[in-house]
Amino acid sequence: MTDTTLTTAAHGVGLTDTAAAKVRSLLVQEGRDDLRLRLAVQPGGCSGLIYQLYFDERELDGDAIREFGDGVEVVVDPMSVPYLDGATIDFEDTIQKQGFTIDNPNATGSCACGDSFH
Repeated sequence: MTDTTLTTAAHGVGLTDTAAAKVRSLLVQEGRDDLRLRLAVQPGGCSGLIYQLYFDERELDGDAIREFGDGVEVVVDPMSVPYLDGATIDFEDTIQKQGFTIDNPNATGSCACGDSFH
């Protein structure tokens, strides 16, 4: 008999209370409780890497998951974990900007548009 228990690793990505509240409200709006916030790093942009931040119902092999209470979970794929360790997701709601932001201490530089980093 083989053990098919899925072991899940944690990751070092943080989520501010403001961002967690926004995620929670978006999940309520969607009427879904099976979605997680997925953060990934992909090749692209003018500095080499771009962030991907979206809701996902899947749990892929090797995903690192961290729960922030009230059903809010952040998922990071195994390839992205080293690039995102210590990063924090926040939500800004000002006149100049509305949306999720990522403060990543691993980014050594970014482009002028702020969408990509290296």
